[in-house]
Amino acid sequence: MQNGALMQDAKTTAKKGKEVVAFSHVGKIFSTGTNALQDVHLSVDEGEFVSFLGPSGCGKSTALRMVAGLEEASTGSVQVNGVKPKQLIRESNDIAFVFQESNLLPWRTVIDNVILPLELRGGSKKNHRESAMRVLEMVGLKDYVKAYPRQLSGGMKMRVSIARALAAKPKLLLMDEPFAALDEITRQSLQMELLDIWQREKMTVLFVTHNVFEAVLLSTKIAVMSARPGRMSAFLDVELPHPRSLAMRTERAFGEYVEQASAYLEQGSLRKELG
Repeated sequence: MQNGALMQDAKTTAKKGKEVVAFSHVGKIFSTGTNALQDVHLSVDEGEFVSFLGPSGCGKSTALRMVAGLEEASTGSVQVNGVKPKQLIRESNDIAFVFQESNLLPWRTVIDNVILPLELRGGSKKNHRESAMRVLEMVGLKDYVKAYPRQLSGGMKMRVSIARALAAKPKLLLMDEPFAALDEITRQSLQMELLDIWQREKMTVLFVTHNVFEAVLLSTKIAVMSARPGRMSAFLDVELPHPRSLAMRTERAFGEYVEQASAYLEQGSLRKELG
């Protein structure tokens, strides 16, 4: 890595391909008066894996929920594929969301939990089952299709949640700290599975985390956010080769990215205004 990690101005990231997600002058003030986001600019290109990295309460999850159409901007605009997120969701199945909790229905089996969003959209039950089996095999749960959530570990429940999100073959996958509650061994296993799925399915991924090591390991780009009201204080391109592995964490280049991301995170947490 020459000249350390690459930092880009928060308003002028270099274009690499088709723009999938765009934030322009986005602000969010809740009815309680909480100023969550202020003047956020973001551009995400097709096929990127972008992590939102920032301190607790900086608006990472709020930004992600805006992309999903679950929150509205108070100021500015959020677009996905050139239209408002709610419009895109009405017209296609291009966006899927994985939350911090697996949110599985306890009375439905694994495969029935995965099939549920497909059932809500209508169509062939046979096709739904085939899609569900495809993604359950992808996440290593093909032998647990008849199990119930109470019979699964925390990591297995999260795998089901990921499979449910992937069943409709989304082009944009949103993930809100999905591994935060897992033990370290399970977390590392799912990180590797996620990277493999991202590369094979050729999706665009937006991933919320406050873990610097996780952000560097997974991302092609890290969007570093400042303390509330959250802003994009820096973008860091992570140019580590693919496929990635856990062994990379011991390499010098990985350590340099971690050091640089940590420095940007500290700077963003302290300053009130962008430089």
